[in-house]
Order: sequence, then C-alpha cells, then structure tokens
Amino acid sequence: MSQPEPKTLAPRKLRAFYDPAFEAPIGNHIMPIQKFRKVADQVAGLEGVRLVSPNPAGRADLERVHSHDYVEAIRTGAPRELAESQKFPWSPALYPSVCRTSGGVIDASHAALDDGAAAAIASGFHHAHDDHGEGFCTFNGLVVAAEHLRHAGRARNIAILDLDLHYGNGTAQLAGSRPWLRALSLYGNDYVNNTPYRDVTQRRHQDGANHRSIPLPAGCGREQMLGLTESSLPWLWEGEPPDLLLYQAGADPFREDPYSPLDLGIEDLRARDALVFRTALRMGTPVAWVLAGGYAPDLSKVVEIHVNTFRAWFDENARPRS
Repeated sequence: MSQPEPKTLAPRKLRAFYDPAFEAPIGNHIMPIQKFRKVADQVAGLEGVRLVSPNPAGRADLERVHSHDYVEAIRTGAPRELAESQKFPWSPALYPSVCRTSGGVIDASHAALDDGAAAAIASGFHHAHDDHGEGFCTFNGLVVAAEHLRHAGRARNIAILDLDLHYGNGTAQLAGSRPWLRALSLYGNDYVNNTPYRDVTQRRHQDGANHRSIPLPAGCGREQMLGLTESSLPWLWEGEPPDLLLYQAGADPFREDPYSPLDLGIEDLRARDALVFRTALRMGTPVAWVLAGGYAPDLSKVVEIHVNTFRAWFDENARPRS
C-alpha cells in the first residue's frame, strides 16, 4: 500500500472523551461498567491528555443507524424484551447513558480529524444491530459516529478495526449496506445471535465485500497475533484510503479473561496497539479509538490494558519516522 506523508499529533493535548454519565446503573453485572471511570482517573494523570465531556448523540444520529422502534424501546423500556436485547437490565437511565457514550465516539472522531488522534473512554458497542442490541451493546457507536461524519461532510470513507476478543457481528451487519465503510475484525470468539463461540475452527463469521474477519485460533500467542494483524491491516487501505480509522481496542483477548482462549499478556496487547498506531501514522490516517471488553477477575489488569493503549499512542507518535 502507498505511504502518504504521516500526520503527526498537533501540539495541543490528546483529547479523551469521558463523562460519569457513561456509567449506567446495571447492578451486579459481569460487564464491569465502573472500569471507564477507573481508566479516566488514570488517563487524567498522563502527561499530554485532556479529559473532555462529550455531547450526547442526538436522535437523528441514532436513527441514521438504528430503527425508530428500537431507539424508542431503549428510551421507554417498551417492549421490555427489545429494550433488554443487549443483556442489560433496562432503567430510565439507560437511554441518556448510551446517548452519551455514542456522543463520545462522535466527538472523538471529530477531534481525531482535527488533531490526528483522539479517544473515547467508552465502548464502541460492536454487537449492536440496526433493530436490536446484543452482547452488552445497545447503540453501535462506531457506525453512529461514521454516519455522523458522513452527514456532516467531514469524511467520505471510514475504516473500522475491531480487535475485541469477540467478532463485531453488529458492525458487519451494518457495514453490509454502507459501501463507503470498511470493517476488519480479528477475533478469538465468533458471536452469533447473542452467543459467543470459543472455537473459531468450528464456527467463524462469513465475510462480505466490505467486512472481513480473521479468526485467532485457541492458544494464539504474541507472534502469531501480531503477524495476522500486520498482514491483515493493508486491506483497510486498499483502493480509496479511509479518511479516519476507528479502532476498537479490546481488553478481553487477555489470557486471564474468562472468555478468552488466547495466550496473550498485558504487554502483548500493548504491542498490538503500537502496531495499529504505527500503521495509521505511516499511512497518514487520523485514528480515534474506543475501549472494549475486559472481564478478567482482577479489574486493575483490565484498566492497565486500556491505559496502555494511550501509552502506546504516545510512544508511536514520538517515534522518528523516515
């Protein structure tokens, strides 16, 4: 792939979008929603980062991607089965929370186009489909942000790189009707109809013209993971290059995660993030990243993986490039 002039980060601080309203009241749930606050607390202490509260996504932003009936179900709680299709208990606080997280991805995308990079300390919610949620994902913030940028005239072509443990099946479904969007997912669990499948040799996702899947086999370690990632990335830049890379940096490929069959440590995932950022910088493509996954019993390790994504960005952005 061709290599245009790298775009370096502007002198002002990297903007990381976060708001306490991200933390919806979901009770004692396997999804450690408090991790976003813990990540924000640590990221705020990094030199070169500025925390910013995002605007919530508007109704028009949501309905460019999701059906009216589904958005109404999340807003009102009725019908309850649809309102809880993502496996979260519904409450009146859910709708404003997920509007704010989608707004975080939107604002981070704008900031990345301005500065070269930005982050949302929220999930991309890659399992959310047009008419229902799945896998702790309510509104697909990645595609909501991509549609917003197109509508605002700020981007024509957008790439999504999904390195969560689970396949981004909602993003793939939404990409199918959006030829300007290209989605690549490297995963160790397939995800179909709200169910994860650990053995990717037995079940894997079917690719489409603009969404591609690369399974990571059980026991996959650092070298194999990095090799598959590096060999797969060029596809995102084939043809007309993307105006923005949206990167879902999952913490759940970690070997201590209860869902993960992979053999990847904390430093391996930092090396993965560095590879992604190094590629985006070499290609001159702005990047906005979100956090995803992470169910390890020791929440401090999940937080460390997410904070390391920021450290990897600063390491790569400071590296001399020819």
